[in-house]
Amino acid sequence: MDTDALTAGLLQELRAPKPYPAVSLTMPTHRQAPDNAQDAVRLRNLLSEAERRLDADPAVSREARAAIKTQLARAIDEVDTRRRLDGLLILATADEHQIWLLPRTAPERVVLSDTYLTRNLVAAKALAEPYWALTVASDHATLWSGTADSVHQEQTGGFPLTVPQEAPNPQREEQIGDTPSTFSDEETRIFLRSVDEKLRAVLAADPRPVYLVGLAPALALLDEVGGTTKPAVGRVTKGVPADLSPSGFLKELAPALGQRRAEAAAEVAARLDDARGRRAYAGGLDEVWAAVREGRAALVAVEEQFQQTVRVTDEHLEPVPAGTVGTADGTIREDIVDELVEAALDSGADVVFLADDSLAEHGRIAAALRY
Repeated sequence: MDTDALTAGLLQELRAPKPYPAVSLTMPTHRQAPDNAQDAVRLRNLLSEAERRLDADPAVSREARAAIKTQLARAIDEVDTRRRLDGLLILATADEHQIWLLPRTAPERVVLSDTYLTRNLVAAKALAEPYWALTVASDHATLWSGTADSVHQEQTGGFPLTVPQEAPNPQREEQIGDTPSTFSDEETRIFLRSVDEKLRAVLAADPRPVYLVGLAPALALLDEVGGTTKPAVGRVTKGVPADLSPSGFLKELAPALGQRRAEAAAEVAARLDDARGRRAYAGGLDEVWAAVREGRAALVAVEEQFQQTVRVTDEHLEPVPAGTVGTADGTIREDIVDELVEAALDSGADVVFLADDSLAEHGRIAAALRY
């Protein structure tokens, strides 16, 4: 499954406690050759590691061990080697298995716990914030539906929208935007007013951030005749071919998407700085863990690939050497960051994932507190 299929209800089901052990496998994958040739080998090696862990764990019964191995083997066989993104997540218990394709890279891990590892799913969903993008011209408007790394033309709400032409006009440009003089006639104003109305209906049914693409006169007139697009989070003032491919369109939109992510990261940094000034701040795994358990965290920011195996002692977290495996009694926890993210979401906190090393001065994880 893709992370687009991850709903709040499904995430809640995945996070529900499971009979020990619930097995989670994560690994990075590659979209293109020749790099993707290694993925099948790495996946088999990961399966072998999971089987070794199951065999060595005295808390796993013989029946559970056999059933989980069967589920994992089925999952491996079902992985579609023709379609890959940047990461893979396989979840398995004695009764089921699930395969998730991630648009973000994931570390190579095997985790045995009493819940599935869902942090990678939450991060991918958060980082792949869906958006609308609208290309605008004097005679044509196309609506695109996108996430962080993919986009496609959307046929909904009356889009794509074109002005009926009585006869072909060989002088009309093939580029979206047309000539500046076009935007002074009433026909164009009526058309763009219709575009605005249809976009308003789409946003009412499915609110998302909106990006605009088109020549400056087209975007200015669209703002003037309607107003729905004025709060757009990004604008690309450039004419693009009406038949541009999804990959080509995503390339044109990339600078606006990058700027949006940078602005979001700056907003998080400002919130953390403000929290420090108000002495409502927690930094580092142990402090943030305590704040989340007490329900005091309003915002939790964590680096995408941050993970730490810990020993839980007297309500505190003590890091243990790399390679230490978790225990059935919960004393050693491999997936403590995942647990922290889940607990933060349960308490109503905002959880954001930032680029690796962006929170180095905060201990890789930080929180702005409610009090």
